[in-house]
Amino acid sequence: MSYPKYYDEVETITLKDPLADFLGSFDDGIIKVKYINIVKFAGHSCPTVAGAYLITLEALKALYHDTMAIRGEIKVEFKEPMEEGVTGVISNVISNITGATETSGFKGLNGKFARHSLMDFSAPISSSARFTRVDTGKSVDVIYDPSGVPANPNMQPLMQKMMQGKATKEDKKQFGIFWQERVKEILTNKEHYPSLITVTEA
Repeated sequence: MSYPKYYDEVETITLKDPLADFLGSFDDGIIKVKYINIVKFAGHSCPTVAGAYLITLEALKALYHDTMAIRGEIKVEFKEPMEEGVTGVISNVISNITGATETSGFKGLNGKFARHSLMDFSAPISSSARFTRVDTGKSVDVIYDPSGVPANPNMQPLMQKMMQGKATKEDKKQFGIFWQERVKEILTNKEHYPSLITVTEA
């Protein structure tokens, strides 16, 4: 399977999943989530998918510092309804990483390992998302704003040609290159854009 090599440059998210440990799915329940895993789940790589991965990465760092994040013990809230804009896409990515779901998740075993009721929408917050540790109650608000990361100026004309069915095979290939260049910039050079990801204690 061929894919842009920058996927492998993106920082890995490592979590401990007590359910995976209990069921013997992974040694000690340790799960490593790579960006390419998320691209496979989503079916594509774009600024929204990249942003969902990044805000989860940075939120977990802020919540757990030097300790390992615990999958299934993280609550996530969104300001918008699930159906609005790209909220559903973002929530799916975050759910794949943290295990949190609204109502569809695992109901648990003897009162343990439940994954449902850990995700809420239309929450009274002002950030892109709020992440909360279930065990301590500590929360962080995360804002993602990729508007400061420029796109190649030739990308939009190519997109128009593609939408109109007028693009050549070479046009389509070049559009994909331009598109992924911006996603790569978001994921691998985030320190160059101070307003890209903002994390504050709630």
